[in-house]
Amino acid sequence: MSLPPVTVFRTAEGLTVQRGEDFFRLAEPRLDTLFAQENPARWLHEQLATATPTVRPEVLLAPIESQEVWAAGVTYLRSRDARMEESKDAGGGTFYDRVYDAARPEIFFKATPHRVVAPGASMRLRSDSRWNVPEPELTLAINVRGDIFGYTIGNDLSSRDIEGENPLYLPQAKVWSQCCALGPGLVVREPLPSDTKIHIHIWRGELPVFSGQTSLAEMKRTPEELTGWLFRDNHFPHGCYLLTGTGTVPGNDFTLASGDEMRITIGGLGTLANTIA
Repeated sequence: MSLPPVTVFRTAEGLTVQRGEDFFRLAEPRLDTLFAQENPARWLHEQLATATPTVRPEVLLAPIESQEVWAAGVTYLRSRDARMEESKDAGGGTFYDRVYDAARPEIFFKATPHRVVAPGASMRLRSDSRWNVPEPELTLAINVRGDIFGYTIGNDLSSRDIEGENPLYLPQAKVWSQCCALGPGLVVREPLPSDTKIHIHIWRGELPVFSGQTSLAEMKRTPEELTGWLFRDNHFPHGCYLLTGTGTVPGNDFTLASGDEMRITIGGLGTLANTIA
């Protein structure tokens, strides 16, 4: 019998878990302990049996402790097309066309915990980039055994002009301080249905400047396939997160600006909101 979904929120005081309409403070304060379990969902429900009732937390930290954050690219057709467009002047467009159809996916390192910002916190644009976009993504929580046990929302901030100049610049286009956001919580649950929608809305002051949506059904590769490739010849002593790619990319005439607010909503996971510093 499957266990009901619960959401783990990380706060300065420890871990708060939401089950239904109720909130509980766990005696175990470390998120790393959850990722270390052979069966995180069962362990979490056992902990709830002796947890202390509490109230909804007001200030959240990113749901990450010692985990690395990795990402998969070109998993949606829209992402492939966008990256071919951004790199066409550098002659790199065919790289993305080929990887979309290849057996091996594109998987790259995204962030260490100190580069990840909390829900409501500010992300930062690269000072040497003129073309920055958010990438709303379903994010997998994977335990030390390589099993997917939960999900959260990720914002994979990207500098499209840097990557477009040369695909070898991908690390600089993806990794810098405050380049990634996760949250609002880690939802431990059964896999999301394929028709789950991912929405993003961006406001500039009082004006909406971009909105888009996609669904998990548009993904070319499954979460299990991507996880299998990530753990191939790799080891994660504290588990990890894996961003699964974006199917919603703003047009070539759009770039983020200071003060922009981004809101990403995924059915069953909530809304992750961040601003640009």
